[in-house]
Amino acid sequence: MRVPYSWLREYCDPGMEPAALADRLVMTGTEVERIETVGPPSAEGFVVGKVVACEKHPKADRLSACTVDTGDGERPIVCGAPNVAAGQTVAVALPGATMPNGMKLRKAKLRGLPSEGMILAADELEVGEDHDGIMVLDDQLAAGTPLGEVMPLGEAVLEIEVTPNRSDCFGVHGVAREVHAISGAPLADDPWAEDAPADGDGEASDYASVAVEVPELCPRFTARVFTDVEIGPSPLWLQARLAAAGQRPINNVVDITNYVMLLTAQPLHAFDLDEVPGGELIVRTAGAGEKMTTLDGVERSFDAETVLVCDRNGPSGIAGIMGGQVSEVSAKTTRVLLEVACWNGTNILRTSRMLGLRSEASARFEKQLHPELCLRAQRIASRLLVELCGARMVPGTIDVAAEAPEPRRLTLRAARVGGLLGMTISQDEQRTYLERLGFAAEPEGEDLRVTVPPDRHYDVAREVDLIEEVARVHGIDEHLPTTLPATGEAVGGLSREQRLRRRAEDGLRDLGFDQVVGWSFTDPGEAERLRIPAGDARATPVLLANPLSEEQSAMRTTLLGSLLDIAARNVARGAGDLSLFESARVYLDGEGEFAGDRPSPVAEPHRLAAIGVGSLSQRSWRGGGEAADFFALKGIVEALARGLGAEVAFSPAEEPFLHPGRSAAVAVAGAPIGWLGEVHPLVCRAWDLDAAAAFELDLAPLAAAATLGEETYEDVTTFPAVYQDLAVVVPAAKPASAVREAILGAGGDLLQAAEVFDLYEGEQVGEGNKSLALNLEFRAPDRTLTDEEVAGLRDRIKAKLDEIGGTLRE
Repeated sequence: MRVPYSWLREYCDPGMEPAALADRLVMTGTEVERIETVGPPSAEGFVVGKVVACEKHPKADRLSACTVDTGDGERPIVCGAPNVAAGQTVAVALPGATMPNGMKLRKAKLRGLPSEGMILAADELEVGEDHDGIMVLDDQLAAGTPLGEVMPLGEAVLEIEVTPNRSDCFGVHGVAREVHAISGAPLADDPWAEDAPADGDGEASDYASVAVEVPELCPRFTARVFTDVEIGPSPLWLQARLAAAGQRPINNVVDITNYVMLLTAQPLHAFDLDEVPGGELIVRTAGAGEKMTTLDGVERSFDAETVLVCDRNGPSGIAGIMGGQVSEVSAKTTRVLLEVACWNGTNILRTSRMLGLRSEASARFEKQLHPELCLRAQRIASRLLVELCGARMVPGTIDVAAEAPEPRRLTLRAARVGGLLGMTISQDEQRTYLERLGFAAEPEGEDLRVTVPPDRHYDVAREVDLIEEVARVHGIDEHLPTTLPATGEAVGGLSREQRLRRRAEDGLRDLGFDQVVGWSFTDPGEAERLRIPAGDARATPVLLANPLSEEQSAMRTTLLGSLLDIAARNVARGAGDLSLFESARVYLDGEGEFAGDRPSPVAEPHRLAAIGVGSLSQRSWRGGGEAADFFALKGIVEALARGLGAEVAFSPAEEPFLHPGRSAAVAVAGAPIGWLGEVHPLVCRAWDLDAAAAFELDLAPLAAAATLGEETYEDVTTFPAVYQDLAVVVPAAKPASAVREAILGAGGDLLQAAEVFDLYEGEQVGEGNKSLALNLEFRAPDRTLTDEEVAGLRDRIKAKLDEIGGTLRE
């Protein structure tokens, strides 16, 4: 919402600079995004002039040589406007004046003739968009009058981000009331206090009729009839205000409807009554597939929930969003039917989204306006139509209304105010603040009985809402005492899971990985690009009710997609070696954790995922720089688990997005917690990557298995270890982890470690077999082991290997 400062001051002048007011508004809950200056930065050098003489330029057909009285004498000005003529009163920029684009005027010669200034068009001052000719001002203005006294120059405009609950601040008067409340500056009389005089023949119902077939979607529809309307450009003051507020001036009737909407927050629509057959309007829902061409020239198709304003021949407007071309006001219009209606906000929002069409009107209606606002806008618009268009208002108002909402009355308890805010605000102050905001407040003992005004009916519904209004106007930043929360004996700290999560994240950073934060939102097609089949729970994401875009309309079911997105973005910018990880939640449709006695419809497990692209180590002249693969990421997972004091196991497994034969399931205590592997080539191709390796782990079971913080003391023995290498031939399908587990079990407490360091497959071990080489460490805490003791252990290991189908290579 753009609020021109001069327009605001017309209703409430706070007596402070725009920047100071903006700061105060922000601190009391009205967000001012920026302050913009419309027009020249200074009014100096801009005056009213009188064209004394005007002749054709002797050397240019499209230029005129003018003599202009600017109050300090007559000066020559060369003008290119086709409508300039002697006797006109015009706006003039003198040499030295600075134009809105920053250009400083100076004396010049144009085609040999001197020119000491510039006769201005509306767009050159940014008070309109008209560049077809110069502005012609009121002849009563004297030459030399500062132009800033005639129209706003260097207009400061507050751009306000209106919160969804404050529909009243979509109007300048609503903002003025807010300024009145927080500053105490006087508020002018309501602009709708005075109505236009009725001056037509008959009654409005003689000219038009309104039938509302869906009162639940149209709580109120009012209409007035105007005759003898003269269509033309709006006066400059009106054009200037609209332009500063971001609206394009069109003609006086349309400009009035936009002006009143910007003033009151209540949209209006004007029909050419002669284009409405029989003056009959019907408010109904659309037929399936019904079509209409809107004012923007687009033919639109509707569904059965769209509300339309129709005439006998069909739709003439989309309720609350945009009118149709069939009955728009044009240069030949002489009779106007002025509609001011109230619509169901939820329906307007749904229709606006369905059509992909938002307008200034729909932005207000979707917040839900009160039916009482309709006649406020009718009164102001009627008066302006009479004053600016020479119209005659036919007596009577067509008013089709459902039962209006009962005024909301609330009790504001003094004890509740003090208890909630932690500070005392007197009853007189509470009452003053609320009355400034338009509420009616009467004392009831120490409490107040408050009646909510129509423009705040859907915002203030509870006592706590009143307390908020009182507190923010009183000044939370100035008066609310600073106190520490009352915690009793409680102290802050991290839970065990939070400490372990941070340890895991620190561990990955220590291993050379950079942490990233991806979007929780993704596109619904991500599962397909990851080759996840339809039956997989990860293929059916939770969809957002109000997405930012189609590309971010689903909650992610895996972290791999966002890691691939980030990796692809970096690779496309020349970063070929990437080690990235993310610690975040995924969202799986199903029963999650219980909230009270009800399960959550969505499970939100916290996952830890990483991806490697290119090399995981620095290249040097001595080598290095091997590409990230299955075994490199497996080592990372093992190091991560060791840092948490957990032991992980790996077993062959497939995932649709991983390379067959180069993937594994990761388990803790026999339970799966995630996956590990090289990304499938087709998935890499979908993200424009050559190759990648990744893993994703469920953090909760990993943290549950961690022994970090539960370490026990073990004496460091001084007795030497006995190291032996062992070569075991096993079937090729036998996992190395099973062989190692068998050896450790057979070796007992004296076998401290068994690590695989080589793999051989070839003719010497036979087809279908493989040879694993392991290094064994034997150690006793109280003695040096003898060869006989170690030989006995080796025999037990051999016997155990025989049980699993393995033999020792001699």
